[in-house]
Amino acid sequence: MEMKTIKFAVIGCGHIGKRHAEMITRQDHAELIALCDVKSASELDVEKYQVPFYADMNELLAKHQDIDVVCICTPNGLHAEQANIALDHKKHVVVEKPMGLSKANCEEVIFKALRVHKQVFCVMQNRYSPPSVWIKDVMEQGLLGNIHMVQINCYWNRDDRYYKKGGWKGVKSLDGGTLYTQFSHFIDIMYWLFGDIDNIQAKFKDFTHKHSTEFEDSGMIHFEFVNGGLGCLNFSTAVANKNFESSLTVIGEKGTIKIGGQYMNEVEYCEIEGYEMPELPEANPANDYGAYKGSAANHNYIFENVVDTLNGKTNATTNALEGLKVVDIIERMYKAGEANF
Repeated sequence: MEMKTIKFAVIGCGHIGKRHAEMITRQDHAELIALCDVKSASELDVEKYQVPFYADMNELLAKHQDIDVVCICTPNGLHAEQANIALDHKKHVVVEKPMGLSKANCEEVIFKALRVHKQVFCVMQNRYSPPSVWIKDVMEQGLLGNIHMVQINCYWNRDDRYYKKGGWKGVKSLDGGTLYTQFSHFIDIMYWLFGDIDNIQAKFKDFTHKHSTEFEDSGMIHFEFVNGGLGCLNFSTAVANKNFESSLTVIGEKGTIKIGGQYMNEVEYCEIEGYEMPELPEANPANDYGAYKGSAANHNYIFENVVDTLNGKTNATTNALEGLKVVDIIERMYKAGEANF
């Protein structure tokens, strides 16, 4: 089957938008058609892509009707609204995490996508890291038996270098909160591996960010999995100086696994009855934003998946319903902790 070249536009040209633009230009059967941001192309240093640049998304879409896919890389609070604009123009959508800041927002996007027969791809690139691929296989084979306990620890540093005055980060309506911006990738991995949760109890605190954010910087959340087993998520962006760890510990009927490192990128422990741990490929480095680092740099896999899916060769790695479920879980976590913050 002959592969069609998929044409992309990127809305929002900050760190992640530039990564999208770069990955599109490197991907076979992908073409970058246009960029859009409220700042100028020279200010953002994206002139090197030599494509038309717009300050208005609607103008871009009106002038480039041949675009197949719109990538939404703007502040969190704009994701759902701009995904809907792209769908109104009958374009497929790649939306950075989170898909929206409420379950209702996400439902509206899914409803519109179904009505216009377009795909919505949600960016959850941590699914591509070698430890994630490996543990997904372990879970699908049922090698751990019944799951008793799951613990996720996410301890990062985000200080005044990150929450710059006048920016969108730290503003609740645009950022949403620490679980949306920093740790939704790990909540996605949890949902992908173990399914939905209920009976949520949560406590949140703001230790070091009272002057720079409108929400918590730390929390402890306990819950039960619908499929059985207890779970907890402990998180903080108040860690001094630099990121400490992102880890996942699974206690199962037939064994124990811990994936750790700064970005859940190393298998630290694996003991399963009658099982020998395979050697895994090395994980990609973290996205480097200068003063701070983010999750693994796996965006190349996202665009390979988008191109292959739209050419009928495969399916979306993270579909819109999964994107909605992550937002739904975070929304319920925050609701559970309202009285304690």
